[in-house]
Amino acid sequence: MATARPRPQVMRLTDAAAMRIKDVMARAQQPVAGVRVGVKNGGCAGMEYTMEYATAVNPTDEVVEDKGVKILVDPKAVLFLLGTEMDYKTEKLSAQFVFKNPNQTSACGCGESVQLAPAKDDAAEAR
Repeated sequence: MATARPRPQVMRLTDAAAMRIKDVMARAQQPVAGVRVGVKNGGCAGMEYTMEYATAVNPTDEVVEDKGVKILVDPKAVLFLLGTEMDYKTEKLSAQFVFKNPNQTSACGCGESVQLAPAKDDAAEAR
């Protein structure tokens, strides 16, 4: 009988991202179950990352717990976010979450949108 291979963690957080999410959640106006991350069509490169407070975990959410933070990944975004590291960068004139995504094929010049390809199944490629 074949054993199932372990499911990879969809996303991981840097320490800076985890600290910022904890801070933002602590300041929320109402109780928050986590932060929902996804992607949507838009922008000049074709897709944009989305983030919003989640008041409840949906049954179809992919739940990622990393560094004491709960991230809820929209099921439609899982293949686009597989292997992504979420960071939080503070620079002289801006502070923002940054996604280091191995599925990103290009980005627009303004940095607001990206082009993503679904993650490929390594087992299928090896065949």
